[in-house]
Amino acid sequence: MDRNEINELLDAIIQGAEDRYGEIMQRFQVPIFHYCYHILGNRYEAEDATQEVFIKAYRHIPKYNRDIPFAAWLYKIAYHHCIDLIRKKKWLRILPFLEVTRQNQSDIEQHIENVYFSDAVYLAMATLSVEERTLLLLRGVEEKTYDEISLIMNKNAASLRKKFERTAAKFRSAYSPPEKGGVTHEDSERIAREY
Repeated sequence: MDRNEINELLDAIIQGAEDRYGEIMQRFQVPIFHYCYHILGNRYEAEDATQEVFIKAYRHIPKYNRDIPFAAWLYKIAYHHCIDLIRKKKWLRILPFLEVTRQNQSDIEQHIENVYFSDAVYLAMATLSVEERTLLLLRGVEEKTYDEISLIMNKNAASLRKKFERTAAKFRSAYSPPEKGGVTHEDSERIAREY
């Protein structure tokens, strides 16, 4: 969906065609959910956060600055919403993804978790601040440009480049897969219980 298509949809929504908002949700729901999941580390909280992000975006469509890419605007809303959730729950010290329960998950969810959300990745992400995780996810996973990330995080693009390099190095030094002597599933459960 290009910028003109989004602007046409937004114009239609502002003029009363609220049902057209579903097209925007259909396009951006999965990436926003993945982003929220990576930040919050809990599937159910990420689902709720994703809904809240789209509700907030819908309410503020008339205020949306069309000079900014729509995706960057949505990610900015998601970024602030997730940070608010973390602050409200006072989870700055212990990150929620350390408390992952593997019961009641479908085979698909389990496969996604095994591929993308391994214990070693969780623990390496735990060494990063929320801002560092956001930067790593937006640049490394979502493949956003530094200019887009600067709009989302209200930071200078040049400083984000440097911070990304430091964050990636910090992540790499903390990440060690189990087959290379890193943290096993049992280790991560023990660590989560100790907190």
